[in-house]
Amino acid sequence: MLKCINQWGFPESTPIEQLFEYSQAAGYDAVELNLNPSGSVGLTLDTTATEAEEVGRLARKYGIKLRSLSTGLLWGAPLSSQDEDQREQGKRIVSKQLELANVLGMDTILVVPGVVNAEISYNDCYRRSQEEIGKLVPLAERLQVSIGIENVWNKFLLSPLEIARYIDEFNSAYIGSYFDVGNVLQFGFPEQWIRILGPRIKKIHVKDFNTKVGNINGFVTLLSGDVNWPEVVAALREIGYSDTITAELSPFEKAPLQMIYDTARHLQFITDL
Repeated sequence: MLKCINQWGFPESTPIEQLFEYSQAAGYDAVELNLNPSGSVGLTLDTTATEAEEVGRLARKYGIKLRSLSTGLLWGAPLSSQDEDQREQGKRIVSKQLELANVLGMDTILVVPGVVNAEISYNDCYRRSQEEIGKLVPLAERLQVSIGIENVWNKFLLSPLEIARYIDEFNSAYIGSYFDVGNVLQFGFPEQWIRILGPRIKKIHVKDFNTKVGNINGFVTLLSGDVNWPEVVAALREIGYSDTITAELSPFEKAPLQMIYDTARHLQFITDL
């Protein structure tokens, strides 16, 4: 398995080339970039194919693989929204992810499919998000880039059986799971989810979680929470997963880059299990 770090692990203003340089020095095999708002560092909604190719060239210069593309932009334009304009913006975001991933040779993008709240019912979230993602399947298939549905704290897709059903109903090899190990610990066992989702899993995010805290403040650095890492790795090996294990953590407040180096060592320990 490949050790990977998400761009969010670096200070926000870190130039892309410097980000790759630091990642190489820390011993990572890959970096997961994010699609950011216009005017941000790195890939944005305005990035051209030529600009994306330059990012790919810089990654190769430092021996860094680019395997997936994440984004936080869908929280502001959920595919489950009651507002048609928001859903259209959400589809534009995912389309841009697919196009840039194709240019950069990535095979997966991360998509948060929708959000359940007081205004958006569970049923409506399920129906609307499937309808909107379904419209993007032809593009994903043409570009040969998978849409990885992430399990996240959005009050939606709360069991592995439901996520498996949700994915299978698309009847496309290009819709799968972007499984986040830490996100599930509050209400499940990640090793069980991995075995159930099996080959549907396209990519893996890792963070740790302290169940005694039990809220958003419970997310902690790798190996310092309650994830049963030997069982998680055993499950991943059982399903034949050998791709990136991507740490999705924030920089340390006092020494931002130290998180990058500490996490690389933690990932090495985990992938050696």
